[in-house]
Amino acid sequence: MTPRRGAWLLAAGRAALGVAVLAAPERVTSRWLGEANAQLPVVRDLARSLGARDLALGLATLQTIDDPVVGPRVQLLCALVDSADTLATIIARAALPRKGVIGTVAIAGASAGAGFYFSHRLAHA
Repeated sequence: MTPRRGAWLLAAGRAALGVAVLAAPERVTSRWLGEANAQLPVVRDLARSLGARDLALGLATLQTIDDPVVGPRVQLLCALVDSADTLATIIARAALPRKGVIGTVAIAGASAGAGFYFSHRLAHA
C-alpha cells in the first residue's frame, strides 16, 4: 500500500466516524464511555463536537493529500489529535468501561502511529 493510499483510507475512516458520531452520538459513545455516560446530554453534545472535528479533519486530509507541503502537515495534525485521544482515554480509564478503554486505545493509538508514519512518508515522497 502506498503512503498516499494509506493516508486516504485513514482520512476516509475518520470522516465516516465523524458522520456516525454526529448522526448517533449515544450509539457510538456508549461503547467508549459506557451506556449510562453516553445518555447524558452533556456527553451527547461533546460527542457531536468530536464528530464534527473528525469529519472536518478527514475532509481536510482528503482535500490536501496531494499537496507536498500541506498534506503531510494535515496528516501530522491528525496523528497528534489521535495521540491526545489515546492519552485522554488512558488518563480517564478508571471511570470508563474496560472494553471501551482497550478498543479506544487500540484504534486511536494505531491511527496515531499510522498518521505519523504517513505524514513522514508523504513529506519525503
